Amino acid sequence: MPYVDSEYYKSLNKNTILKDEDIENYLKSASRDIDTLTFNRIVAIGFENLTKFQQDIIKEVVCKLADFKFSNKTLLNSILSSYSINGVNMNFDKSWNIKIIKGVAIPNDLYSHLEQTGLTCRSFRF
Repeated sequence: MPYVDSEYYKSLNKNTILKDEDIENYLKSASRDIDTLTFNRIVAIGFENLTKFQQDIIKEVVCKLADFKFSNKTLLNSILSSYSINGVNMNFDKSWNIKIIKGVAIPNDLYSHLEQTGLTCRSFRF
């Protein structure tokens, strides 16, 4: 179950880039990525047991990550880590603005926002 529904997504994003038929799939995928990045702590604790602050951040990150995944689906689904054409090089694995953690690509600013929940820390105890 995604951490946000399509109504919340649409209310947060007045100019949505996702089509109605794609929203649920991308929100679910982004939610699963958040579970990976938080070591499934949200599943263990229960979303409803998180603080309102944590819930709000997670909801916002899920929506923005869904947009990112949709906007970059071709690159994210590519098996290439780099390529070169006519002297122009592009690398996907060592980008300054993207983190790849446990196979999840996430913009640095979104990951920094998610870190504020305290759920991404490896030494977290609950």
